[in-house]
Amino acid sequence: MKVIIAGAGAMGSRFGIMLHKGGNDVTLVDGWPDHVNAIKENGLKANFNGEDITVNIPVMLQSEIKASEKADLIILFTKSMQLDKMLQDVKPLISDQTKILCLLNGIGHEDTIEKYIPMENIFIGNTMWTAGLVGPGQVKLFGNGSVELQNLGKNQEDAAKELAATLSESGLNAKYSDNIHYSIYRKACVNGTMNCLCSILDVNMAEFGATKPAHDIVVTVVNEFAAVAKHEGVDLDTKEVVEHVESCFDPETIGKHYPSMYQDLINNHRLTEIDYINGAVARKGKKYGIPTPYCDLLTQLIHCKEDILQAK
Repeated sequence: MKVIIAGAGAMGSRFGIMLHKGGNDVTLVDGWPDHVNAIKENGLKANFNGEDITVNIPVMLQSEIKASEKADLIILFTKSMQLDKMLQDVKPLISDQTKILCLLNGIGHEDTIEKYIPMENIFIGNTMWTAGLVGPGQVKLFGNGSVELQNLGKNQEDAAKELAATLSESGLNAKYSDNIHYSIYRKACVNGTMNCLCSILDVNMAEFGATKPAHDIVVTVVNEFAAVAKHEGVDLDTKEVVEHVESCFDPETIGKHYPSMYQDLINNHRLTEIDYINGAVARKGKKYGIPTPYCDLLTQLIHCKEDILQAK
């Protein structure tokens, strides 16, 4: 399968490496020149569960894309605020048969994607794999994970199941979901707590979890997400979601991980996706008349941090 990874940061690099090792024809596409040039010159370097490897995968800047062989599958891993521009840039690689799988953090990305591709070719999902961007051309990949996905178009369940099977053949542990919006909101609760709080407090997930207020903060944020989700036909089991979020605290599993927002903002002084996570809940809360004070505040605090660090 000819696969384009649109957004080759930490997670995009993980999927690119695993799909490449699984025998697929993979090309990485990204907008960060230093990262792209490092991969071109030295290969994609990864610490893969403690083993240092170098993988030679074709890579290009999204600005370099020209009409060429069409992709069978484009997996979207760009940042939410860069999604529309990425889709514009990869348009020459899209045919009537190209499938797009969106695995971005956040809520509501299908509204942007359907401007570029028919609904029957759009698949959305989320992933519980972890990855860290060490520097240009270097990533750290550890632990196990999974992927859930679903078709947006009608009568495309078989295509979604085939796509899940293809990902699983490369070890990505993918499965079909018949309620992906529940899973996306559930994952957004992890992002809406761990990502922003670790970035604001400058800690990993285990360190945040060890603080006395952690539980109450998580419960409050999850309840705000759940109240908004309910207005969109998604009934979150808040007790289970809180337990799921707090499982991230365990230092024996992923607790020592610094979330992607931390890596972007604190390590690399890059703008964050907060407006598509807590910010999205805050906007939807205003639309539905639901108070979301914690999401409002966390969104503003991350924007303050972006200004302080002069993030770009």
